[in-house]
Amino acid sequence: MDDIRQLIEQYTSWLNDRTHLRQIEDWVEITTPYLDRHNDDLQIFAKSGGGRITLSDDGYIIRDLRLSGCDLDTPKRKQLLKIALNGFGVQLKGDVLTVDTNASNFSQQKHNLIQAMIAINDMFYLAVPMVRSVFLEDVTEWMDLHEIRYISQVKFTGSSGYDHVFDFVIPKSRQMPERILKAINRPSRETAESFAWGWIDTREVRSPDSRAYAFLNDSERAISSDVTDALTSYEIVPISWQQRDRYRAELAM
Repeated sequence: MDDIRQLIEQYTSWLNDRTHLRQIEDWVEITTPYLDRHNDDLQIFAKSGGGRITLSDDGYIIRDLRLSGCDLDTPKRKQLLKIALNGFGVQLKGDVLTVDTNASNFSQQKHNLIQAMIAINDMFYLAVPMVRSVFLEDVTEWMDLHEIRYISQVKFTGSSGYDHVFDFVIPKSRQMPERILKAINRPSRETAESFAWGWIDTREVRSPDSRAYAFLNDSERAISSDVTDALTSYEIVPISWQQRDRYRAELAM
């Protein structure tokens, strides 16, 4: 438990040290240490008034995906987008991701908005020449095909008090403990560590024998050792998509 607590404290210190603020008229620009697919720091904007605080991405995520040739207007992708938004409690107004909060709930809602930005950017990073289908959809279809039972889009509250949304949870069986799964479409050290933080924060309040797995999309490019090393260091099993059948029996138990 002490090791886990130390990791959480290190993460919190890193987050605080790398977060910067700038006043822009009525809004405060918050630059975070989380990176987008261009390796730029993600930014959100905050505006307070009347006892409420509005947080927004100023439309960055959706506009960037559209400019990259990603069509979000098909019924299936609209449904996946809706599921992601609902999982984090984030609203879509036009192309803007936004949440309304207050001072007492600011940290949680800021966390939710940033995680929604990362998840949506990762889920829908699929300009046609690069990715043919939504990776989360591929993982779901594969699990359904092999009758792997699961609960999708599960939210757990970690020991820090933050909520974390996981793509799948396979309940405990007679042979295997609870398993938590994440589908990572664009594997990078940042996306791996984002999942690792959620897993570390959650593991302390789950069953001690719970396990975590990450499906990694290697359909278009090889997975860097930085990604697999980051995952295994936090006791997360990395599963490359091309090698997924090696884990079929383990997940189906």
